Amino acid sequence: MLHLLGVNLPDQKLVQYALPLFYGIGQKTSLKILAALSIHKKCKVSDLSESQVTQLSSLLTEMTIESDLRKQIRANIMHHRSIGTYVGRRHAMGLPVRGQNTRNNAKTARRLNGRWLKAERKEYSTATTRSIIPTPDSPFESFFNRNWF
Repeated sequence: MLHLLGVNLPDQKLVQYALPLFYGIGQKTSLKILAALSIHKKCKVSDLSESQVTQLSSLLTEMTIESDLRKQIRANIMHHRSIGTYVGRRHAMGLPVRGQNTRNNAKTARRLNGRWLKAERKEYSTATTRSIIPTPDSPFESFFNRNWF
């Protein structure tokens, strides 16, 4: 197994299909990387030379992938929530953000967007005193006291 930038790439897998194991790299991006480094599509991870591995790692370090991308996405969502946009409100309520129907098929969005609420509930559930009224330093205070219409 090749350990590259914190991700284990299986030896028997084609490089084209091993690169999407990085968070933020899809099939099209992996094909562009292979073309830029002149690596054949049928090349396996075990067949990569040391120079190709170093070129690949240097190219991947220039890209925003893995934890940096996750932090950037989380910061974008929190920015939308803090300025009170429609997208931020939908994220806060755990509903679909991009205009999907909510009558029947919103289970996936509730599961994915609800992660942000669950993480914040865990932070505030450890408090010794519980109050229905949000505290001035809570992130929900500005959200609930905003005039929406």
